[in-house]
Amino acid sequence: MTSPHIAGKEPIAVPVKPGQSYWWCACGQSKKQPFCDGSHKGSSFTPIEFKSESDRTLYFCACKHTKHSPLCDGTHKTL
Repeated sequence: MTSPHIAGKEPIAVPVKPGQSYWWCACGQSKKQPFCDGSHKGSSFTPIEFKSESDRTLYFCACKHTKHSPLCDGTHKTL
């Protein structure tokens, strides 16, 4: 697999906590979107760690083509 699987065409809202690690799925194969479940193993993809500095809701990319990984930048609108 050379390009990521499109897991969805809308961002996924996630309430995040400060200091907690969130491992974003970069391959698009995880069954626990938007987060990694290890499905990337054996591919060229690796999950991306994200840590928030505050309690808030963020929108994680589900199309896996964002230029601002792991957060949505609207790229899904062009796919």
